[in-house]
Order: sequence, then structure tokens, then C-alpha cells
Amino acid sequence: MRGWGDIPSGVPLREFGDMVLLPGLVDSHVHINEPGRTEWEGFWTATRAAASGGVTTVVDMPLNCVPETIATEALETKRASASAKTWVDWAAWGGVVRGNCDSLLPLAKAGVPGFKCFLVHSGIDGFAWVDESNLRLALIRLRGTGLPLLAHAEVAGPIDRATEKLNAHGADWRNYRTYLASRPEEAELEAITLLIRLAEEFDTPVHIVHLASARAVPLLAQARLRGTQITVETCTQYLHFAAEEIPDGATEFKCAPPIRGRQNRDELWAALAHGVIDFVATDHSPCPPEMKRLEQGRWDLAWGGISSLGLALPVLWTGMKERGVGLEALSGWLAAGPARLAGISERKGSLKVGADADFAVFDPESAWTVLPESLYFRHALSPFLGSRLHGIVRETWLRGEVVYREGQFLGQPRGRELVRP
Repeated sequence: MRGWGDIPSGVPLREFGDMVLLPGLVDSHVHINEPGRTEWEGFWTATRAAASGGVTTVVDMPLNCVPETIATEALETKRASASAKTWVDWAAWGGVVRGNCDSLLPLAKAGVPGFKCFLVHSGIDGFAWVDESNLRLALIRLRGTGLPLLAHAEVAGPIDRATEKLNAHGADWRNYRTYLASRPEEAELEAITLLIRLAEEFDTPVHIVHLASARAVPLLAQARLRGTQITVETCTQYLHFAAEEIPDGATEFKCAPPIRGRQNRDELWAALAHGVIDFVATDHSPCPPEMKRLEQGRWDLAWGGISSLGLALPVLWTGMKERGVGLEALSGWLAAGPARLAGISERKGSLKVGADADFAVFDPESAWTVLPESLYFRHALSPFLGSRLHGIVRETWLRGEVVYREGQFLGQPRGRELVRP
């Protein structure tokens, strides 16, 4: 091992003392929303938020921008809108919707790392959800490309039946228990069962985004034992919050699938520790504050999405400290795992020769409270406000140059698009 005395003269050195040097984090589930909905979020604000939390690569979801990233023309529009605005590196998932099968291979050739679909209404009319017949058409095109299909794994049937029953009985939509009951676990289980079956039939990689129900863990574990190409993520909100703690009317907590109970949270942590869940993402899905309907507090009317970009590292580390999990797990769960999914692991997600010199300088001992001034995304509205967290990012380095230090962004935006070959 080389020591300080072995470093060639003229090479600048930085001493970080007791800080922890992590690979630059990768968040593979971010809704940037630009172009078209920059008033919700945009490349400038999203990538600053990412840098503040040690994230050096974000992968943008295809549905909340206008036009949606479901054709190469839309991808080129997104690329133009990102120019000179990104403080970290980025990539863009393509989308699978009804009727765009002929656009999938051109998008793959244009460099997207994979494709996202919804098995239930996405909240965006222009990003149409798909059923099994649509999925089969898409998987025929994707078979052999090696590109993953990412799926929002809920189906509509159980949700529609539960909602109809709740409304028939005059349920109170300010009550969080009403919202939780309206998105039953069966919706996730049915979707995941379908996706496992299709992954096996088409021998194509499938990825389950934002797993919320721990009841699906045995299905996923058994599929892995059979050699099925299926991976899964969960999100910071499912590992940090519990349904029993969410106040009625607090619609800043609304997301889909919903945050479930304490026992479910503990089981998700166990699945993560045992490797059934591959990694953790944020699913940062912001909106203008008025769309959360905080004055009404009605869960059925509020936009479903949680803002948390840049908070994943301290949120996860706080939970790990409570459970006695060592620091060494962080890089796999927040860097290497999502980098593999996005096909960028040769450059991102690890500290190795040949990779980009992306680093997060992490102080694991500092405790702090999340305040509005701690947040750099566009709207400082988040259920994490007021949370007491452990660990804070002191510096973020992108390709060998510091871009964030102690609340300051240095230089000019120098992020690049990562195009999968």
C-alpha cells in the first residue's frame, strides 16, 4: 500500500481526518421533470440537491417531463434542456407505454440505459399504463438487448375494488388509514407475480422499483433461486417512516405504493440485509406545494410523490446505526447497486482504478435536523423536514473536482450525460 511519502511531488493532497470517503452515490430513481414541468423541478435544482447529498449520478424517470421520454425526439429535447444546467452526471430512462413499441429499439440505440413502465395509472395521462398484452409486445422488442425493464409494480384491480368499497362506506379521506387501505398489498403482489412470470418467459432483466410490501419478499427470493433475472429496490421513505406515525391530513407523506406499518418496515430492512432487495433509491417525485392539498389534507386529491433528493445517505445511515449495521454496506446500497442497474458500473458506483473520480466525503458522527434551508430541490416541502438524522456530507467530488463543500456549490455546472453504449 502506498503511503503519503510515495505520492509524486506536485500532487495536491487533502487530509479528511476521521471522515469516511465513499464512492459518489448513484440515485437511479429521480423525477427531474424538465422539460415541460420545470416549475415542479428541473435539472439545475435537482442536480444541486443531489450534489449536496454526495450523489454524483442521477437517472431521470421518463414520465413527468413534457414530452414524456417515449421516443427519440423527446430524448433529444431533454438533452437540449439539460445543457449547462447539471451539477452532477445524469442519464435518462426511456418509457414503455401503450403504442410505443416501435420506439423502443431506436431509444436503446440512442443510449438510454433501460425502460420504465407502469402497471397502473401513472398520474400522468401522457404516460399510459400497460397491461400484460402491452408488456409482451415490449418484451419481444427488448429481448436480447440486455436492457432492463423497470416497473411500477401495482395493478389496478385491487386498488379499484378497495377504493370503491371505501367510498361506498363513506370513508374519511383525511385519514391516512383510508389511503393505506385504498392501495392494498395485493396490488403489489399481483403485479410482482406477473413480472416474475414474464421475466422467466422472455429471459429478460426486470427491475421492481420502490418495493413497499414485504409480503413480496418470498416471491422475489424464490424467483432468484430459480435464476430469474429480477432485481428490486426499496426507497428511503419505506425504511424510515411507518404508517402508525403518519398524521391524518399530512399529505406530504403521500406516495405510491404507500408507506406501510412498522413490522413491514422491519421486514424490508431484513430483506435488504439479506440481499433480496438490491439497493435503495429515493424516488424523488416533487410537485408545486399547492398540489399536495395541505389545506384540505385529503389523500385522494393530493399528488403522490415524496421529495428527498440528497437525503438518502443520512436517512439510511440513521436507520443502520439504530440496527447496528456497519458503514461498509452503504456503498453497495447507494452506489454500486444502482450503478449496475443503469449499466454504468465501469465508471460509477465504486472506488477503483479506471472509474470516474467521484467521491462523497461523509461525516458519520454529526447529528442534525432537516430544515428548509437544508434542502436544495426546488420546493422545500418534504416529510423529512424536522427529522433528526445522523451523518452529513461535507464535500462531493465529480470526476476529480469538488462541486459541493459545506453548503456551497463550487465552480460551474459540469455534469455530463452518461449514454449507455
